[in-house]
Amino acid sequence: MNTDMQGGKTVAGGADDGGRHRSLWKGPALITALILLIPLLRNLFVQGWNWDLRGCVFVGCVGTLLFGAGLTYQMVTSNLGTPAYRAAVGVALVAAFLLFWGNWVQAADNVNPAAVMYFGVPIVGIIGAAIARFRPDGMARALFVTALAQALVLVIALMIRNPQVTPWTAAVLRGFGGNAFFAMLFVGSALLFRRGRLAHV
Repeated sequence: MNTDMQGGKTVAGGADDGGRHRSLWKGPALITALILLIPLLRNLFVQGWNWDLRGCVFVGCVGTLLFGAGLTYQMVTSNLGTPAYRAAVGVALVAAFLLFWGNWVQAADNVNPAAVMYFGVPIVGIIGAAIARFRPDGMARALFVTALAQALVLVIALMIRNPQVTPWTAAVLRGFGGNAFFAMLFVGSALLFRRGRLAHV
């Protein structure tokens, strides 16, 4: 009889967990829909805000990225509960999203074709997270490596830049500032993961 009761609890718990996992997508989907509703309403009701097919595709891609980032956050943090760990995941995802989006715009508009190299930075973080299996100590190392990759991309971009571009132009200064900003975000996330590891201990 005890075995049956334990089995019932297990089944009930499994059903509850399954329902919880099935509902993980609802929050990110709602937030993404609300954010995308803003440009849609402006396109319908604001004069001069008439987007062509390219603009609609761009918004759709941004929405996909937003939803993917939100769903990833929900999936990674659903069973790992320290505030530091949750904050670390949030900072890392926000940094990766902004980095990917900003450089995608530059590459698409031919403002800075070398911006495509920055797409490799989030990939470094993803590979590191997979190797770490989302454990706090491994995630801290992965984010430190991601910050290093962010800095290395700038070094490579400066090495292969057009020789006619003089050093310390406004564009170069913006590049340094942007790289420092994202590197600090990744380092901050790594420090939060390390704090989360200490909290687990």
